[in-house]
Amino acid sequence: MAARANWKGYLRLSLVSCPIALYPATSESEKVRFNQLNKNTGNRIRYSKVDAETGEEVDSEDIIKGYQVSKGQFVEITDEDLEAVAVESSRTIDIDQFVPREEIDDLYNIRPYFIAPEGKIGAEAFVTIREAIAATGQVAIGRLVLTTREHMIALEPRGKGLMGTLLRYPYEVRDEAHYFDDIPNIKIEKEMLDLAKHIVKSKSGHFEPDKFEDRYETALREVINKKAKGERIEARQPERPSNVINLMDALKQSIAAERGEKAPAAKPATKKASKASKTKKPVSSKSAKKRRKAA
Repeated sequence: MAARANWKGYLRLSLVSCPIALYPATSESEKVRFNQLNKNTGNRIRYSKVDAETGEEVDSEDIIKGYQVSKGQFVEITDEDLEAVAVESSRTIDIDQFVPREEIDDLYNIRPYFIAPEGKIGAEAFVTIREAIAATGQVAIGRLVLTTREHMIALEPRGKGLMGTLLRYPYEVRDEAHYFDDIPNIKIEKEMLDLAKHIVKSKSGHFEPDKFEDRYETALREVINKKAKGERIEARQPERPSNVINLMDALKQSIAAERGEKAPAAKPATKKASKASKTKKPVSSKSAKKRRKAA
């Protein structure tokens, strides 16, 4: 059974247009979801919308939208007000520009959608637009209104249809400098870098998502099944951190582990210093007096 379309409208490239439908390209419906229950009765919890001051429940028809302009002061916004700020067209994706895919920073990506022609009438125009986008080797940028908000959307061919990725606006993307500026500039020794590159090379391959299992989801279902059977649930002991005390030891032990070899024991960084301090003979008071006289 095909998923229900999230949006229906038109895709337009200049004077060529066709009816289309947007479908969610991802789903989280298979993930475990919990309900909140009353511990004493076992009944589900129902949330009510109440007046913050009176504490009384408010009927849905009495709930309106408001924007806070100052503390405790709100401006009421009606559906008619929102229609007044509607953009030129809320039912058409107009392709405005074509850009190289690599120029779109991943930070701007929100979520993907599948785009297919709506009905057979516009299929020819849809395929024409799809092939035109493919011929450019780029992605098409358009605008889309979803739930009263206008979004940028990047369109690219995918199979027989199109994939549209909603994009953020610049004001929604944070400046990385606020988080990275305090990271020190460190020059890594060649030997350590070579060891790290060796580890990367040994783990290199191709992206095969089927090889990755959602281990938390699997473990969670196991716990639920055991609980349903009345079995005892025992928490697993967390993994202990390794005893590696410096980066070079960590890299060497990582390579040994990748090869299936026994990892070399980590040597304390202060061992040489402590050994030297133990072997160094203390200066006697007589020796010190002789040295002072000789001087």
